[in-house]
Amino acid sequence: MADAHADRKRRAWWLKQLHTWHWVSSAVCLAGLLLFAITGITLNHARSIESTASTEHRSGTLGAEALAALKATGGRGALPEAVAWDIRRAIGIKVGQAVPEWSDDEAYLGLPRPGGDAWLTVDRADGAITYEATDRGWVAWANDLHKGRNAGLAWSVFLDVFAVACLVFAVSGLLLLKLHASRRAATWPMVGFGLLLPLLIVLFLIH
Repeated sequence: MADAHADRKRRAWWLKQLHTWHWVSSAVCLAGLLLFAITGITLNHARSIESTASTEHRSGTLGAEALAALKATGGRGALPEAVAWDIRRAIGIKVGQAVPEWSDDEAYLGLPRPGGDAWLTVDRADGAITYEATDRGWVAWANDLHKGRNAGLAWSVFLDVFAVACLVFAVSGLLLLKLHASRRAATWPMVGFGLLLPLLIVLFLIH
């Protein structure tokens, strides 16, 4: 009798803990799951979704002080802070202390981003700035977030947190299934089907 009471008490404790972990992890990863589910569909049907790219051009010229700072680099290393600030003043683009590709004539900066690409050049002789950006639309933007393409450090950290939350969600769900399996005969057949179906597709239908 005491053993049965202890077992019920232990089971109730585990149920409470697993339910807590399950709902907390589901709350943390809800937005990410919705995003990745939707973009999984858009990526899978990317050829069927039409998108029109738009291109933006900007141009400007460095001021005298920024041009002098650019020349002082000797075509090596990162852009001086004065140059970065003057680019922002001239054309409204933030480049930070980016490291460009230097040539005899110019400094070239690749500025890729989710859903598009951009580049910027600064003429080393006269400080002429040329900027071009291509935007492939919101679907491409969301698809690139799905892949973590050119999304920066903050998004990379979010993806790691999201992945851990999904693991907690899945494992706590599996343990809850185990605790409830004795009362639900279809539990393990459904789990087995969920595991077996993708395996069969990989083995027999992917060439």
